[in-house]
Amino acid sequence: MINIRCSEEIKRACPEFKGMALEATVINTPYNESLWKEIERFTVEYRTKYTVDSIKEMPAIQATRTAYKRCGKDPSRYRPSGEALCRRLLRGLELYKVDTVVDLINLVSIVSGYSIGGFDADNFEGDALTLGIGRAGEPYEGIGRGELNIEGMPVYRDAVGGVGTPTSDNERTKLSLGTTHLLAIVNGYDGDTTHLQETIDYMKALLEEYAEGKNFVKYEF
Repeated sequence: MINIRCSEEIKRACPEFKGMALEATVINTPYNESLWKEIERFTVEYRTKYTVDSIKEMPAIQATRTAYKRCGKDPSRYRPSGEALCRRLLRGLELYKVDTVVDLINLVSIVSGYSIGGFDADNFEGDALTLGIGRAGEPYEGIGRGELNIEGMPVYRDAVGGVGTPTSDNERTKLSLGTTHLLAIVNGYDGDTTHLQETIDYMKALLEEYAEGKNFVKYEF
C-alpha cells in the first residue's frame, strides 16, 4: 500500500482538489494495434467536437490551469500534460507512440481532460507520496526535458524528492517496458469526484484489455 496525501500548502492553494489513483500489476508492450485503432477512432470524433480554444473551457483543464496560477506557475508556459495532449490532437498532430501503458494513459487523459501521472511504483523511495508545491532551485529531471523549473508547480514527492508534476513526470520513476507495478494518479483540481471515478473506471478497463492489468487498488486523497 502507498500512502498518498496532500500537504497543507496544496490544501490552502487548491481547496477544491480531489485525487484518485489506481495501482495495478501490468504487462507492458512496445505497441498494441487494437489500442491504437481505438485511439484513432477517438481522435476523429474528438476533432469534430473541440477546437484549441474551446478546450480551455473544459472543467478539468480550466481547473488545472487555475491551480497553476494559484501555486505560482504560468500554465501557458508550462502546460499541464492533459491540456498539452488535447492541443496536440486539435492541431492535427498524432499522439506520441511510447509504449502501451503510456499510450493508454495518454488516451484517458485526453478523454477526461485530467493530467495523469504514470509511475513505476517499484522506483519510489519510501512508502508515501505527498502532493506539495515546487520550491525555487528544487532539482527535478523531467522526462525528455532535462532539468525542469518546478518552482510554483504542484509536485508529488517521495522520500528522496519530486516524482511527478502535471507538466512532466520524473525520469527516476518513469514507466518503461520493464514496468510491472503501475501507479497512475488522476489530478482532480475541479473536485468532481464523479468524473474522477469515471476516469478511474475507464483506465482500469483499458489496462485489463490492453496490459493484462490485475490486482487493482484504488486510492482517494
